[in-house]
Amino acid sequence: MDNPEYKSGFVALIGRPNVGKSTLLNYIVGQKVAIMSNVAQTTRNKIQGIYTSPEAQIIFIDTPGVHKPATKLGDFMERSTMSALDEVDAVLFVVSATEKRGAGDDFIIDRLKQVKQPIYLVVNKIDQVSPNDLPDIVAQYQDALPFAAVVPISALQGNNVNDLLNKIIAGLPHGPQYYPADQISDHPERFVVAEMIREKIFMLTREEVPHSVAVDVTSIKREDEEHIHISANIIVERPGQKGIIIGKKGQMLKKIGTMARQDIERLLGDRVFLQLWVKVVPGWRDKSAMLKDYGYRNKDY
Repeated sequence: MDNPEYKSGFVALIGRPNVGKSTLLNYIVGQKVAIMSNVAQTTRNKIQGIYTSPEAQIIFIDTPGVHKPATKLGDFMERSTMSALDEVDAVLFVVSATEKRGAGDDFIIDRLKQVKQPIYLVVNKIDQVSPNDLPDIVAQYQDALPFAAVVPISALQGNNVNDLLNKIIAGLPHGPQYYPADQISDHPERFVVAEMIREKIFMLTREEVPHSVAVDVTSIKREDEEHIHISANIIVERPGQKGIIIGKKGQMLKKIGTMARQDIERLLGDRVFLQLWVKVVPGWRDKSAMLKDYGYRNKDY
């Protein structure tokens, strides 16, 4: 029988690039769902992570960090962020304790003034500042919006994350469990696999490469009960970028593949054979059809 006391809802994470939204989502869900990198602008789609407990289910939407769009891809990311705010039961506005309030935060605050749902101010990275500085850090934002709660956390270490979850659940409506208890993301495997490959490219290559990289997973085939064969294309804009990703004697591509395969095996619970190719597609970020091919779809675009 359905539990009439059960709570459920959709919660958006929004914040400037690099404030730790993906780290928080990954900590809550307990597995790698959102790509993590110290390079800004790594999350490109509305990645959903699902937290399920006996009392509640929260479906998290991790929006791309807010920035000024410079390409069609950037424009897509901006729309993706803003449209997410109209579809949720609550919003987590994530800021970094290590950075002063800036123009990016003011831009978000301005947009959040139109949001009718509860907004929680989440001050992340408290492990990197002195506790004595926390009141002044919080004071920068306190009067900006009528926050439902202000919760200082460390997403990396997990400090106060349970307190944040309890506060969110307390404010959610009663509702059904939308997804099975063991499901952590509503994205198809292809998308999560592509994100894991892309994360390794961010980690291992120079800064000029990542923003012009897409990963197109062309096939996922089960060979037998224990083995999965995955093929994927790494898409770059310039031949020089292809050279960097392949590396001397193919060493960089091999390293990307090995690290990604280990993560994918943990996710899928099977042995994986991963084949990667690098393709040059000039200007793909400015071509709408290609954005759709590489997974950047949304009803507003």
